Amino acid sequence: MTRPNVRSSSRRALLAGACAACVASLTGCARYGTSNGLAAPAAGYGGAPSSPAGASSAGTSGPAVLASTADIPVGGGKVLTDQKIVITQPQAGSFHAFTAICTHQGCLVNAVSGGTINCPCHGSRYSIVNGSVVGGPAPLPLAAVSIKVQGTSIVQA
Repeated sequence: MTRPNVRSSSRRALLAGACAACVASLTGCARYGTSNGLAAPAAGYGGAPSSPAGASSAGTSGPAVLASTADIPVGGGKVLTDQKIVITQPQAGSFHAFTAICTHQGCLVNAVSGGTINCPCHGSRYSIVNGSVVGGPAPLPLAAVSIKVQGTSIVQA
């Protein structure tokens, strides 16, 4: 005599256990910057700013210089890897800054070309104007970083 109910119950238990294990392992694959423990840097993250070539911050108490306006090409930008910031100049005299950390899996973006900020890991691309996603798999835009231009210097605001 067979016991179909016992066999069905053990299959269900096995499936339930497998599903629970799968869900537990997928929580580590959540996108960067969400509540998965990989908090994205807050807007304004500056790390340890460095001065552009020739600039000196000795004896000054103002904000550290991130870059010179001459370092940021019109229609392009520059990635500041130490500060994890990317600064762009979509139009002459219009400067924007964003976190340089891709919202897909936390890779550092590495290039600004063709009107986009580009991530080398999985091909995500962001607008140099507002940091919005123009090519996935990134799920969210890059967070804005407050900057201001003081003469020919770009500083964190």
